[in-house]
Amino acid sequence: MLETTLVLALTKAATLSFGALLAGLSWRAYRRTADPALRALAVGIGLVTIGAVLGGVLHRAVDVRLVVAVSVQSVFTAAGFAVLTYSLYADGENGSGSDEPHRTPA
Repeated sequence: MLETTLVLALTKAATLSFGALLAGLSWRAYRRTADPALRALAVGIGLVTIGAVLGGVLHRAVDVRLVVAVSVQSVFTAAGFAVLTYSLYADGENGSGSDEPHRTPA
């Protein structure tokens, strides 16, 4: 039991660390470029990260039943993946909606 709890705590810590790093880097890139796709990327990664950590916290610290905690985590994960999917289709700053990459004039 202790080994399982330790592994769970370590993996949740890694999820929080890497998720926060990825969301932060994505948000910085959005602030530099104002590209809506990067904003959606940051939000999507943030939702997945928050859901993973929130599910564990609800179950272990708040003593919520496991099925409820996993359900909360699943809702955040699904929402995060939906936003990540949107980020692949969000228009860039050129707003043309075409599949052509944005090119700056020479």
